[in-house]
Amino acid sequence: MAIDLEIARKRLADRKAEIEALSELSEESRSTVVLDQQAVGRLSRMDSMQQQAMAEAQERQRQRDLVRIEMAERRIKEGDYGYCAECDEEIPDGRLEIDPMAEKCVHCAS
Repeated sequence: MAIDLEIARKRLADRKAEIEALSELSEESRSTVVLDQQAVGRLSRMDSMQQQAMAEAQERQRQRDLVRIEMAERRIKEGDYGYCAECDEEIPDGRLEIDPMAEKCVHCAS
């Protein structure tokens, strides 16, 4: 089965656009926590700080995914896309459909 590189490029571009949109939407959640004097109590401040930390962790994951997208785009250019980085077997299209950035087959990834 030959890998359709145009479909792969489209999947990667769609995922990149989705990640960038999510990053933009969550920008406010990652900003510095402002202590609201109207909201009395440590719990509300702790809750705000926890939400900020979670938003920052999600942003770090999005940035890692953007790097994985760049690596997948590089593999397309080099002709290595769709082949396992460890065993050099073809990665099934179903796996690439779910995770277009996958660089290993299911067997080698587990």
